[in-house]
Amino acid sequence: MNTKEDFLNGQILLIDKPLEWTSFQAVNALKWAIRKKFGLKKIKIGHAGTLDPLATGLLIICTGKFTKKIPQLQGQVKEYTGTFTIGSTTPSYDLETEVNETFPIEHITDASIKEATTQFLGEIDQVPPIFSALKKDGKRLYELAREGKKVEVKSRKIEILEFEITRIALPEVDFRVVCSKGTYIRSLAHDFGKALGSGAHLSKLRRTKIGDFNVDNATSPNVFKEKLEVNTST
Repeated sequence: MNTKEDFLNGQILLIDKPLEWTSFQAVNALKWAIRKKFGLKKIKIGHAGTLDPLATGLLIICTGKFTKKIPQLQGQVKEYTGTFTIGSTTPSYDLETEVNETFPIEHITDASIKEATTQFLGEIDQVPPIFSALKKDGKRLYELAREGKKVEVKSRKIEILEFEITRIALPEVDFRVVCSKGTYIRSLAHDFGKALGSGAHLSKLRRTKIGDFNVDNATSPNVFKEKLEVNTST
């Protein structure tokens, strides 16, 4: 296990973010554990790419001098797995908000679902969800959304490198996506529903890879804390 100097000089920690935790909570849990263990007044620590509270999976957390690597890590290709629920939409494009509209799904076939993925491969224009942490006029979009304000969100260029359907059990469709930085899987869910002549929202999301880093090698914040507490080196 790492020493105080290791954390100060810089570590890349792979954390499997639990459901309903914010990315900030995960960073804070590690920060407090490291400070308490080594009696540090402060330590630089940050994550390389937010995960929504309703998503689980890989969060890269950098400490000490390695916080300088965050922009480089954030730019790497990411892989996600999850579930789209077809036939209904929500304002947030995921389960953070209630279903606001339902659509027919009787016309949808396994073939049409697989065919629809091809529309999204390569470089595409994607509109981020209104319920996102992006800023407009100094305010986060989700704050404006919760106030019921109409906001025009500009599209941005993203790239979908792989889009695979792994299970179909309507209304649920499981997927695996490999994509560029800045891709919103919630927006992909929303647009995928439209492509099927229906609607859809994201009902499950897990980040499995960032560049060469894999969630299989990650630990939960609680396991990290336990391992740190039993480690005696200082």
